[in-house]
Amino acid sequence: MVTDIGGIDDRSFNAAAWAGMQAASKENANIKVDYVQSRAESDYGPNLNGYVQQKCDLIVAVGGLMQDATIAAAKANPNQKFAIVDGKLGLANTYSMQFDTAQAGFLAGYLAAGVSKTGAVATYGGLKLPTVIIFMDGFADGVAQYNKVKGKSVKVLGWDKAAQNGSFANSFIDQNAGKRLSDQFVAQGADVIMPVAGGTGLGTAAGAQQSGGKFSVIWVDQDGCNSASQYCSVFLSTVVKNMSDAVRDTVLKTADGSLQFGGGSIGTLANNGVQLAPFHQMDAQVPADLKSELEQLKKDIADGKVQVTSLSQPK
Repeated sequence: MVTDIGGIDDRSFNAAAWAGMQAASKENANIKVDYVQSRAESDYGPNLNGYVQQKCDLIVAVGGLMQDATIAAAKANPNQKFAIVDGKLGLANTYSMQFDTAQAGFLAGYLAAGVSKTGAVATYGGLKLPTVIIFMDGFADGVAQYNKVKGKSVKVLGWDKAAQNGSFANSFIDQNAGKRLSDQFVAQGADVIMPVAGGTGLGTAAGAQQSGGKFSVIWVDQDGCNSASQYCSVFLSTVVKNMSDAVRDTVLKTADGSLQFGGGSIGTLANNGVQLAPFHQMDAQVPADLKSELEQLKKDIADGKVQVTSLSQPK
């Protein structure tokens, strides 16, 4: 596995992918897994080619930022198998794992609006990438759905879906930037914040813990109460992207020869590829009727009765 610049200790994106690699190795003792961390985008190509030289059976690239480098490596090495998380490769020797996180983000937006006491919630991204924006689009639409159903006017700070513009930390590792952004949102009245920013979001979680209950956090990628358990008390929920399962299955199926290269998978609410995590320590803050509405909404989205749209949705 070649990580993105966040590394496997980001408590989020890369950590989830690496957990999938380890799970595959645990399930099949013949599978040996290894990773190399990319320190900068210029490392992607050399890191991928390093594993080509080692004649690995499968090289997994983590993150849409690695798409171009992975396509180049796959074209140059047609006999080498590659897979990518959050990218689309479309070559005969590649497999793509994508996730419609707008669907689970929609549930998160509805939840945030439902528990907000101030009438303002917020979200921000690490970098302005489709794989980040898709969460924010879903979140904004979930708030809009709540407002429509309830006749409310909960505001979304940090993202304007129509304009496709909003707040970004310009990093997936700068916790100080995450804290600064969330402080600004709280000053504007937000009491629920969803950072879509990997390790940068840990700054928001720390800020929530220090705020004495002023605001709560919706985490992304891995259930925050598992991946960053020191902040579980402030995590309202997580928009889970089941990368661990997708990576594990991709590795296991490559090993037994059953994976169909040239295509890929898209995680949805219907196939449990994405989901809204349990409320854990904040369970008592979520009213029973809101829980019921979220369950129904999940079913309606999975059944296609409620359409969730984003320009960044995987095709």
